[in-house]
Amino acid sequence: MSTDPLLQSYTLKHLTLKNRLMITSHEPAYPEDGMPKDRYRAYHVERARAGVALTMTAGSASVARDSPPVFNNILAWKDEVVGWMKQLTDECHDHGCAVMIQLTHLGRRTRWDKADWLPVVSPSHEREPSHKAFPKKAEDWDIARIIQDYADAAERMQAAGLDGIELQAYGHLMDQFWSPLTNDLEGPYGGSLENRLRFTFDALRAIRDRCGDEFIVGVRYTADEDMPGGLTKADGMEISQRLKDSGMVDFLNVIKGHIDTDAALTDVIPVQGMPSAPHLDFAGEVRAATKFPTFHAAKIQDVATARHAIASGKLDMVGMTRAHMADPHIVAKIMRGEEDRIRPCVGANYCLDRIYQGGMALCLHNPATGRELEQPHVVAKADTPRRIVIVGAGPAGLEAARVAAERGHTVIVHEAANDPGGQIRLTAQTERRAEMMQLIQWRFAECEQMGVTFRFNSFADAETVRSEDPDVVIIATGGLPHTEILAEGDALVISAWDILSGDAQPGENVLIYDDAGDYAALQAAEKIAATGAKVEIMTRDRSFAPEVMAMSLTPSMRELQKRDVTFTVTWKLDAVRRDGNKLLATIGSDYGGVTRERLVDQVVVNHGTRPLDDVYFDLRPAATNLGEVDYEDLVAGHPQTVNRNPEGSYQLFRIGDAVAARNTHAAIYDALRLVKVL
Repeated sequence: MSTDPLLQSYTLKHLTLKNRLMITSHEPAYPEDGMPKDRYRAYHVERARAGVALTMTAGSASVARDSPPVFNNILAWKDEVVGWMKQLTDECHDHGCAVMIQLTHLGRRTRWDKADWLPVVSPSHEREPSHKAFPKKAEDWDIARIIQDYADAAERMQAAGLDGIELQAYGHLMDQFWSPLTNDLEGPYGGSLENRLRFTFDALRAIRDRCGDEFIVGVRYTADEDMPGGLTKADGMEISQRLKDSGMVDFLNVIKGHIDTDAALTDVIPVQGMPSAPHLDFAGEVRAATKFPTFHAAKIQDVATARHAIASGKLDMVGMTRAHMADPHIVAKIMRGEEDRIRPCVGANYCLDRIYQGGMALCLHNPATGRELEQPHVVAKADTPRRIVIVGAGPAGLEAARVAAERGHTVIVHEAANDPGGQIRLTAQTERRAEMMQLIQWRFAECEQMGVTFRFNSFADAETVRSEDPDVVIIATGGLPHTEILAEGDALVISAWDILSGDAQPGENVLIYDDAGDYAALQAAEKIAATGAKVEIMTRDRSFAPEVMAMSLTPSMRELQKRDVTFTVTWKLDAVRRDGNKLLATIGSDYGGVTRERLVDQVVVNHGTRPLDDVYFDLRPAATNLGEVDYEDLVAGHPQTVNRNPEGSYQLFRIGDAVAARNTHAAIYDALRLVKVL
């Protein structure tokens, strides 16, 4: 029997969990019509099959019609959810994985102009900064109605065969009742802490009356709002004890902080460049004080930290939720002794940032996550091994090489630099984004283990590629910065890459024109501002750095706001000309009718990249497909069979930024879906 703390079983009430690893409640926004249909089920079943002990579905499954999701959540107030949840639960149970669901009423953390346009409800009229709706103050009939909604939703989950439920009480209606900042009711549900907790305990009693004492019920809650006037740590400890002493709660899932702003949410769920496991010790304090089953997750992204959480007695079950998005097979790899082959979560937060902007969760590192119905986490061996030559060892090229090698092909990679990485090496120059190199390190290690041949310092031209006698050629050469966008003065500007690479030294008064909205401008601004320079970041967009998205933007904003940095939206750079030893920038607007000028000593332009594609076009004439891709077959997951040149000697494809400027996920996804069927 294994002595690994993570592989020990754990008994929660009558339920035996086969190990200590769980996926905590989260909403990847995969439901269809509010239901967890095939895509949703496949996502959880993949992780169940790989050995996780407990999967907690549905962050914020809505219990009531007047709790409309602000993104695509499960609607637990609909009876039809029972059948869909039963299918998911039964399949996960087939693999020995327990299933629970998080139920909630969002309270003020939503909007009145969603779904049925019903008023937002909360224990006060205080508006949440993130969602900006002014709520109706709850009346007695609202409270009675919502308590029954909780009981109805819990009963549906019990009918679906789930092992239990978790009630959400951080930033949602339950803890809006708890917090003096969001509850100014009078009478039985306002005033004292006991009164503010009454709604929760009334809901728990209603659930127990409906579902009985054996059904597992937990609470995921803030035990310290960590904000002036909010719930204190002392309040949280008392709440924790009261939840335990009620006899109606079977586990505590501990949160520290509040989530009513982007910055606060990011502190609760830390992203890249922020400390790992920042609230683990706090959760351990709750467990020590209550001596009660305690769960927790917050940037516990590596197995060593998870193992420590269990071995040290801080937690009973440890959540590795985003880590399981990066690699759903964590438990299986631990059990096989392949811990070093776990695909690491790099904290890029592409998953959560996308859902908060209305998309479904996708992993920057693993394009099969959320696409389990279409894309494999483990590719099948090819019937006929082929000789595949790849030009470029950035994220796209390395993923193509990894997948091709896993298919059993002979793979040769040419890379002009002396190390792999491509644009990621530039991104990782910022210390806060150094974790991004794990995207490269993991793929390179996998490629080496599978026998991929690398030829570094090889600026491969068409002749070099043809000399390898390839069956397939994949061009993954990326792109170079594009700065030729001005009516006048293109030669006077530099790119964000010039700053990050050190090819250009920062000026003292700098205008950064960001027309791409991605990380490069932010990272250049950080590097320049750190010298004490005055920096203005300008964009023609209505919003700042839209490709970075809310949570990932938080660390950058904290750094830049400490410095002399100005943020300017809705203005665009039209021209630059010399003015003595300075540069005079002419600023225009898409809204028309106005221009301004800026006198600076440096202008930095971030306008994406243009493909580095000469070798691709040189290779096209001798390719059977002349570089053409059948998009129908690509999307359907079928092999590419285009043959426009029967005299050709190889298939030719290009991927990633060698096609067009996109992002890292797109580059890796290009590689996976093309190469998985080669």
